[in-house]
Amino acid sequence: MEEGEIIIGLEIHCQLNTKSKLFCGCSTDFRDNEPNTHTCPDCLGLPGSMPRLNKQAVMYALKVAKALNCTIREDSEFSRKNYFYPDLNKGFQITQHDKPLAEWGKLLIDGDNGEKEIRITRIHIEEDPGRSVHMGTTDRGKYTLVDYNRAGIPLIEIVTEPDLRSPKEARKFLNKLRATLEYLNVFDSEKEGSLRVDANISHRGFARVEVKNISSYKGVEKALTFEITRQRNLLRRGQTVARETRHFVEARGVTTSSRSKEEENDYRYFPDPDLPPIRVASWVDGILLPELPDARRERFISQYGISPEHSKTLTGGLKLAEFYESVAMEDPGLAATWTADYLLGELNYRDFSIDAMPAELFKELLTLVKNSAITDKSAVEILRIILDAVKEGKNPERPQEIVTRLGLAKTSGDQITIAIQEVIAEQKAAVEDYHAGKMPALNFLVGQVMKKCRGRADPGNLNSLLKEILDKKA
Repeated sequence: MEEGEIIIGLEIHCQLNTKSKLFCGCSTDFRDNEPNTHTCPDCLGLPGSMPRLNKQAVMYALKVAKALNCTIREDSEFSRKNYFYPDLNKGFQITQHDKPLAEWGKLLIDGDNGEKEIRITRIHIEEDPGRSVHMGTTDRGKYTLVDYNRAGIPLIEIVTEPDLRSPKEARKFLNKLRATLEYLNVFDSEKEGSLRVDANISHRGFARVEVKNISSYKGVEKALTFEITRQRNLLRRGQTVARETRHFVEARGVTTSSRSKEEENDYRYFPDPDLPPIRVASWVDGILLPELPDARRERFISQYGISPEHSKTLTGGLKLAEFYESVAMEDPGLAATWTADYLLGELNYRDFSIDAMPAELFKELLTLVKNSAITDKSAVEILRIILDAVKEGKNPERPQEIVTRLGLAKTSGDQITIAIQEVIAEQKAAVEDYHAGKMPALNFLVGQVMKKCRGRADPGNLNSLLKEILDKKA
């Protein structure tokens, strides 16, 4: 078998951040509460109950559709999707099928070969089912419990065309989509289960496999990578790739067979008789979009004069972009470098969000670096001390307090000169090598001086001063 082109399409389920459920008044703030305490006859679908549509959920969905350049239908309708599963308490899910809210949009990403347009097939509104809690892993659990607190939470499902060609592109698309949704303020990415992904993947010309309910951005890349390898190995051995639905077991990094793939007619869709069509023409013009990631990226470049790479990183999430703007005023370039290159690395290492870093302390640290009061090495040490205190639940010290306590102030010019003279006297062989034109000797001597200064000398200034003194002794 020749290596076939990878074809990937995504179905993204996003929980809208409304205060009440899609068709009833039950609170959506259930995550710290006991199972089955946020339910009512309406969201449980008990006899005699009637759904009442949450207008705020529709407005949020329209906002997303507008941001993704979709064509919004003048009228859309709800359907019943019929299937049996323990967490589907009604025996059907209220969703949109024949007439979705919006169709044919796009989102630009940095693809494997440059900028790439990913087409959006449709965006529709639906209710979330309940949650199955498996006692053990999905495929090996002894029994399953069901929590209906989540039943009826408003979702939008965003379906892409099969335009993605690698797991890396899929992850980039999800990151860009997540950022866009955050900027729109329609969902909370930090809530468990707020964004779930079903991925359809195949080698061109062979059967398509659906991988269901991937719950993390990293998980999407891992699941797709595993599935590509699994399918490729089957094809190389001359076996058939079955058209099926598979489940991603994140703890083991594998996909397992769940069931044969359903066709649309298996769900017996029909218009929901209890819900009239939605007509939104008069609502759309009143929806104003905020500054979105691409627009803010361009503004950062023009307003702050930072590099496109830094701007792209710093606009990758709303909170990160807002954090940068809160610390950027005194020296935007320095703030961009330290936020994108240093702070994010330390946060990722600790699995922290940007909220973990107090902006006031970071601004104080930047001021110390800008004024050459400390070296970059000392600044990184201070940054780590602050974040480690946050991780331990302590109130972090101010940067200047840490500098004073640990003696991290940059070594003065006179102290550096004294250290250079001492090293020259102690390392005569290296000095002779330098004068003989052996340049590695200079790096060795710089290292020895830095040792004496306990790393608190500016490397650039030290290098110049050491060369000047050595050349005078030639």
